Amino acid sequence: MDRLVAVFKAKGVTVFARVNHAAGAKKVGAELRPTETLIFGTPKIGTPLMQSDQLIGIDLPLKVLAWKNEKGQVMIAYNDPAFLAKRHHIKNRDKNFNGMTGALNKLTNAALKK
Repeated sequence: MDRLVAVFKAKGVTVFARVNHAAGAKKVGAELRPTETLIFGTPKIGTPLMQSDQLIGIDLPLKVLAWKNEKGQVMIAYNDPAFLAKRHHIKNRDKNFNGMTGALNKLTNAALKK
């Protein structure tokens, strides 16, 4: 997650929050393998989507989940922006969603390679 944060910041993506689920579990006496959610975005891209349908704000800013699986491998997951376009029935912002998809793939791959 540290590498992903560094990649995002280097590319001018705003990191709004970092949620450490394992630390939360520990506070209630439970165990959870390392699991974190990163909340991030760029208003330049997100605002036009919200202008099309403000309900997409439930899914924006975007989130990436990183966790250590039972084999000790670090995994990442996020909602595909194309799914968000369909979920919110936004048809007039294909360029925005395609750009988000490409950027997410590129940025997460860059973090995984380091």
